Amino acid sequence: MPFIREIIKIIRITLVLWLVTGIIYPLAILVIGQGLFSFQANGSIRQNLEAQAIGSELIGQVFASDKYFHGRPSAVRYSQGRRAKPAGISGASNLAPGNPELISRIVEKANELRDENIQPIADLIYTSGSGLDPHISINAARQQVERVARARDIQEDEILPLINQYTEGRFLGIFGEPGVNILRLNYNLDLQDITRQKKQ
Repeated sequence: MPFIREIIKIIRITLVLWLVTGIIYPLAILVIGQGLFSFQANGSIRQNLEAQAIGSELIGQVFASDKYFHGRPSAVRYSQGRRAKPAGISGASNLAPGNPELISRIVEKANELRDENIQPIADLIYTSGSGLDPHISINAARQQVERVARARDIQEDEILPLINQYTEGRFLGIFGEPGVNILRLNYNLDLQDITRQKKQ
């Protein structure tokens, strides 16, 4: 009967699509990801010299010490704390531009930066849209060089090459702006300190 043949055809198409989209494609992506891009596929987790995970290169962190470059402010504090468990959260504050709480936070952050002799530029004042941004602009990094060099008792010239080294260019060469990966930069500053101490 034509009706039964059509039902059988529909079932076959459904099974083939399920096989391709539910098994073959995800398995191929898993094999390619783990085979060619295992670091990225597993979260781009950076480890220290003791093989302990210190963070993901894809997610920002709060660096409070003067020895470290500070990243963009985050409305969700980069998915840290009780509120973020178990899976983490992302997002902006969703406060309107005229909201007194937002204005107060921006003014407070700008004053804090001025006290540190840092020009209050946008990505050091405003929170990122995702709340997870691991980068700051080259200008924002250069504004902090003096403070970091003073806290680590080193010359600014020793830090500038690292900023250049950990600056990531535009995506596909055209999208976005170059940015400095804060976790990688701060970790390598610590490595430099360890190397310097061993030489002394």
